[in-house]
Amino acid sequence: MKKLLLSLMCLCSLGAHADEGMWTLYNLPNAIFEQMKQYGFQLPMDQLYQSDNAVKNAVINFGGYCSGVVVSPDGLVFTNHHCGFECIRSHSTVEHDYMLNGFIAKSYAEELPNEDLFVSFMVEQKDVTDSLNSLGLSSLPVEKVSDFVDSVENAWSKSIRQQDSTLRVEVKPFYEGNKYYLTTYRDFEDVRLVFSVPKSMGKFGGETDNWMWPRQTCDYSVFRIYADPKTNGPAKYSKDNVPYHPKSWAKVSMDGYKPGDFAMIMGYPGSTSRYLSSYGIKERHDAINAPRVQVRGVKQEIMLRHMRADEAVRIKYDSKYANSSNYWKNSIGMNKCIDSIGLIQQKQEFEMRLRQWQEETGYLKGQLDFDKMAELYQKRLALTRVRTLFTETFLAQDQLSARAWKSNWGMKVEGPEDQPKKQYIQFDDNSEEWDEATDKEMLAALLKNYRTQMTNADYLPAFYQTIDKKFHGDYTAYVNALYKKSQLMKNGKPIYVNKKSYQKDMGVQYGLDLTELLAKIGADRKQLSYDIAEQEKWLCAAKLRMEQDLPNYSDANFTMRMTYGQIGEYTLGGRPSGYYTTARSLWEKMQKADDNFEYFAEPVMHELLSAKDYGKYSDPLTGTLQLCFLSNNDITGGNSGSPIFNGKGELLGLAFDGNWDSLASDIFFDRQLARTINVDVRFMLYMMDRWGHADRLLKEIGVQ
Repeated sequence: MKKLLLSLMCLCSLGAHADEGMWTLYNLPNAIFEQMKQYGFQLPMDQLYQSDNAVKNAVINFGGYCSGVVVSPDGLVFTNHHCGFECIRSHSTVEHDYMLNGFIAKSYAEELPNEDLFVSFMVEQKDVTDSLNSLGLSSLPVEKVSDFVDSVENAWSKSIRQQDSTLRVEVKPFYEGNKYYLTTYRDFEDVRLVFSVPKSMGKFGGETDNWMWPRQTCDYSVFRIYADPKTNGPAKYSKDNVPYHPKSWAKVSMDGYKPGDFAMIMGYPGSTSRYLSSYGIKERHDAINAPRVQVRGVKQEIMLRHMRADEAVRIKYDSKYANSSNYWKNSIGMNKCIDSIGLIQQKQEFEMRLRQWQEETGYLKGQLDFDKMAELYQKRLALTRVRTLFTETFLAQDQLSARAWKSNWGMKVEGPEDQPKKQYIQFDDNSEEWDEATDKEMLAALLKNYRTQMTNADYLPAFYQTIDKKFHGDYTAYVNALYKKSQLMKNGKPIYVNKKSYQKDMGVQYGLDLTELLAKIGADRKQLSYDIAEQEKWLCAAKLRMEQDLPNYSDANFTMRMTYGQIGEYTLGGRPSGYYTTARSLWEKMQKADDNFEYFAEPVMHELLSAKDYGKYSDPLTGTLQLCFLSNNDITGGNSGSPIFNGKGELLGLAFDGNWDSLASDIFFDRQLARTINVDVRFMLYMMDRWGHADRLLKEIGVQ
């Protein structure tokens, strides 16, 4: 009986559910839309994707790594604070610390431009699998597919730009490469910082509360899209650009929510692996997550210690530390969930069913081979652990390593082509971005740690021989010499690349040794990875055929997706979680700042969050200011900043996190435990009003 129940659990868990799935919009299954209506969605289907004022038209790709939403007729954008983190940091100095103290632009003129930041609007999407197959895709070996698709994408991009120079296209694989979709985008490259709450609110709770519930973080920042004044279209940054005027934007809801209310999130989820085999999950657990946790723990301890000792260092490393620690903690939680729910065993039992179905039907006989897949993964496991240790240790973790990589990979060489000895590279002075003492200690510790963790001497970079012979195993002495003697650490001075002194340079040799080893790791894994990818493709195809009567969504790949569900809590160990947090709960945590610095908040925040009257920002049912709330939507990294809508398509807030109890959701959606943590738009507006006194923005949004 226990085995039968486990098998049924596996079948249900791996199929599609009403509140599971990251659905593409242009081909949304009718069965899914009907379920949305039963949950409380009130708009016609064309209001999702097709019409001029479709909900998707307000949703943006923010910077190529997050999501966001347009909330005004003048191009105002809401995204998460942690999505705007690096932009806020880049404008911060010790004298004007916008990261620590927040930022408020009182006028358009004060809004701050951000180099290399862009936002993208999805124009349309379509299936181009048949077109690619007609051009020869289906006859190619797996190792040639990527280059072929890239070449076709380039040709199609050129064609569409000839019709409209503001558009670009992407062709991406879906369903593990069994399908290919073409997505058309319009990019805006002039995006300016408008408003940010202080770090005490935007990152309240820090790593203590990251991935945890209950949550009180006011995780949002505000930007504005600027456009060509003549065309209202995309333009490079110019002081003459004007606020962008979209055809439609998201209306803010002040009505709140209650348990069971419809909730829909649109955004750009980055990557999931729901179709991944049991062998792939074991590799993720043992060879990716575990070593990532170990290495990041070493460098984060050093970063945090230096950050807490010096405000200037904190500004430089805030964003780096946050980026590192986010998926450090995610990897810890994912492995915990994989173990606690027995996910590998569940997948194995599902694969037994699939294998039996294949034997009965003959589908993909001679292609999908479970024994071959197991053998391939077994061969690659140790190599994957090597790659994880290498990339987590050496891939631009410190300034010397960053420059060493850059000097080997595509850095522009200046100087006359006919005079090789006068050709040079040059590094700008970026000392405001890093601290020498922090970087040197971190690199020395990582070098030592890599050697301790690496059991196969074939994957030790050659410079370890130098450390042993010339520096007698002293990693600190080696690192000090690198930073002191290497030409790579010159700022603003030519470094002549064809002179003997360059070839003998310690830092240059360090980079060459790393480049050679990375190439070896890649070569050792290459064919195994091609063969595994092909088996995973056939595994997905078999699942889709066996479940052809069910709607199935593709894994996330940073294309726009919609996920729907309901507002509500979850129960763990017989204890209900509650589905929202209040201003009072935040104020109570603030009182613990002496014991935990991540609960610090300025006196004004104590005053604002202990108010007796929150005015129009109070919830009509509870009468208090609600801060964050739970929904059972299906999200992952990249969804940060995604708008969460009610049944009328109105904005309830922004998604910003998942919960600790379901951190295996990238590979398994637990319907009972998986929850999205959202920041309430009324909390956001309250901070804009009572702290920021941003009357012009509130008026623009339409709440004043």
